Amino acid sequence: MQAQAYETGMTDPQFHDVIIIGGGQMGLSLGYYLRRASVDFAILDAEPGPGGSWRHGWDSLRLFSPAGYSSLPGWPMPPPVHPGYPTRNDVLDYLGRYEARYALPVQRPVRVDAVERNADRLDILSGQGRFSARVVVSATGTWSHPYIPDIEGRDLFQGAQIHSAHYVAPDPFAGQTVLVVGGGNSGAQIVAELAPMAHVLWVTTHDPQFLPDDVDGHVLFERAVARMKGPPGDTPVGGIGDIVMVPSVREARARGDLGSVHPFTRMTASGVVWADGSDMAVDAVIWCTGFRPALDHLSGLDVVESDGKVRLEGQQSIKEPRLWLAGYGDWTGPGSATLMGAARTARDLAAGLQKQLSAPAPSS
Repeated sequence: MQAQAYETGMTDPQFHDVIIIGGGQMGLSLGYYLRRASVDFAILDAEPGPGGSWRHGWDSLRLFSPAGYSSLPGWPMPPPVHPGYPTRNDVLDYLGRYEARYALPVQRPVRVDAVERNADRLDILSGQGRFSARVVVSATGTWSHPYIPDIEGRDLFQGAQIHSAHYVAPDPFAGQTVLVVGGGNSGAQIVAELAPMAHVLWVTTHDPQFLPDDVDGHVLFERAVARMKGPPGDTPVGGIGDIVMVPSVREARARGDLGSVHPFTRMTASGVVWADGSDMAVDAVIWCTGFRPALDHLSGLDVVESDGKVRLEGQQSIKEPRLWLAGYGDWTGPGSATLMGAARTARDLAAGLQKQLSAPAPSS
């Protein structure tokens, strides 16, 4: 029924050898390699402009590593205008210029609703028309699927609730009592900038793990690669989820603002109830509780498992070999959801796509 609705009044679909769904850092990295190999491809991006999920980062967001370690293939990220690691705006500027520099064939805004099998190709259905490809790469990331745990009473709470995906700046919370929930880097950075102007409690399941001051995102990425490639049990100390001591977090530590408390048991209309039965009035809760892969558009292919992931051989779907995935986390390539990881994953993925496209068509 859905396919019939999309066909109504439409001309022949746009056909390409490869269609990439998602025009963020992974889509652009892969586009670079496909352009260099003269592959016929297109990139469909739901955003109104370049930048992918970086368009939605909070105002003060910075990378965890220098520009030189945060580059896409072919063109290093220029040093930031201001001292320190690149800001969100530096990254947005770089991604926009990168896209133009290599004349990557991005069509936007195109929001993909579904991918369907159609004989020897895959059809892509969107509000902007039907597209078709021999091979589809899903690179939609996770930003559009923020995760908030199902806490008792959460729907009763009358204060403000936002996920870190929609946090912009600390000003709206000035003078308020705010709970920041989640022990990762986003939680630490948001606590750091809220603490000087609000009464903030950092709620974490476990005591936060802080990395040494001289460890940045480059070191974390190399550790992630080592974990993926090393033998079972041979795990380097520190993980990509540990907290990097960026300047704002170091300043918060010096002020004594990085203490944390263990989770509340439920929420009420006016606040939360702690494990000892005491209650606390709260104005706002900011959920820094992570994301899930944005894969709703693949539901019709029956490839998404109960854990929300797709079973892969490398980056290729086992159940549907014409489908590849990248940029969702380590399960789609070591550090593949990071700028530096996108480049490495895209290089290997492009080689796999070229091999598949050059293989003889299966006999009927």
